[in-house]
Amino acid sequence: MDEAQRSHVDVLIVGAGISGIGAGYHLQTQCPEKSFVILEGLESFGGTWLVHKYPGIRSDSDLYTFGYRFKPWTGAPIATAAEILTYMEEVIDENDLDQHIRYQHWINTASWSSEDQRWTVTSVRKDTGEQVSMTANFLWMCQGYYKHKEGYTPDWDGFDDYKGQVIHPQVWPEDVDLGGKRVLVIGSGATAATVVPAIAGDCEHVTVLQRSPTYFMPARNENELADRLRKLEVDEKWIHEIVRKEILFNQEEFTRQAIEEPERVKGELIGAVKALLPDGYDVEKHFTPSYRPWQQRLAFVPDGDIFQGITAGKASMVTDQIDRFTPKGVRLKSGDSVEADIIITATGFDLCVLGDIDFTVDGKAVDFADTVTYRGMMFTGVPNMVWIFGYFRASWTLRVDLIGDFVCRLLKHMDAKGVRSVTPELLPEDVSMPLSGWIDPDNFNPNYLKRSMDKMPKRGDRPEWQHTQDYWQEKTDIPAVELDDPVFNYQS
Repeated sequence: MDEAQRSHVDVLIVGAGISGIGAGYHLQTQCPEKSFVILEGLESFGGTWLVHKYPGIRSDSDLYTFGYRFKPWTGAPIATAAEILTYMEEVIDENDLDQHIRYQHWINTASWSSEDQRWTVTSVRKDTGEQVSMTANFLWMCQGYYKHKEGYTPDWDGFDDYKGQVIHPQVWPEDVDLGGKRVLVIGSGATAATVVPAIAGDCEHVTVLQRSPTYFMPARNENELADRLRKLEVDEKWIHEIVRKEILFNQEEFTRQAIEEPERVKGELIGAVKALLPDGYDVEKHFTPSYRPWQQRLAFVPDGDIFQGITAGKASMVTDQIDRFTPKGVRLKSGDSVEADIIITATGFDLCVLGDIDFTVDGKAVDFADTVTYRGMMFTGVPNMVWIFGYFRASWTLRVDLIGDFVCRLLKHMDAKGVRSVTPELLPEDVSMPLSGWIDPDNFNPNYLKRSMDKMPKRGDRPEWQHTQDYWQEKTDIPAVELDDPVFNYQS
């Protein structure tokens, strides 16, 4: 391999999505003496917001908390993909981060050497086909948690019999014409809640087919407090901080109520939906989930747009299960059939554990299912590596900022100690603790996690060995982590 293609950095960040750009900012700001590079497999920054191009693509978290804490958000709380990309581009430009990003580098392997105390990462340049090798002291995984190449499609009977066009939103074709077509959308999560109102005006009719109902949270796409403060000409940095604090306070209270008073919260959510639908609509069948609120992610509906389509007769809900596909559509378990010219499979995605990269430590392959997670960001037996896996009940980016602080504090601590590596290890009293899956299914149980739980790291029965999914606890716990705790095995 050409030596010109080899290079070394203090920190190698994987991914230039919302996590990777945030990581780069924190590293550059808090550890300016550290050299770093961001390797991105795609042709540009943005991650999710670059990959997904389906109609109406937007956030399902408010941008006051999904945006970074250091960069004020000034638009509507729920933003389009284009608006989020513009926001990220501003972060990159304002902080000169582009010089650190290398696009179209698809990483295949990451190998740790205890003798050299460093990682060797190999990738392929997608634009040239060249093999590229880099070494790094520390690996910061910001590549997300699902496979970008394709979404999840169930193994349906007769799928190949269908003669119409099938589209998965994750690989939306540029040339699709929905005008005057009968469209069937399979699934009722956040993607369906986005696609349906975006296409309902173009199609002859949109039918949403769901196995079971989802919780929806309709609300106006505005923040009254932010708008009021802007009228008072308050500085945008203050507005961002004040509004962010209010939203997080309200979310904490809502999450607590969802866990402690699930029936009351369920009634409020369903009541809000019922108010937007025609009198007599079968809300019990189509919009009353069997699980408690927040066991799966809520689908936020700005301005109740999906319900407007139902009320106008442009969209309809069917709650049933697929028996098999037919040449003209699908036959349902009830015996009914739905015919469609185009079927959109909004059926989710496939979990991707740390980018599906082949990891080795001292020549031994790493199976992350055999590791135990330290606070959902580090893994036993894997040195000098942190993974950003965000929140389900709060904005993903909140954890980007928290872990950004942690990593920078850890790197400075290692320099002060004169050590080159750190590995989380179970203490003697932890070795016999019971282990279970990455997430407690009674706490949170989306299908993509349930399908792939066997591939994910394990959790213990103590907070430090869990990914708690509780931002409001972690915002206190992670900054307070004692870096000389015996769980950290430092090596020179």
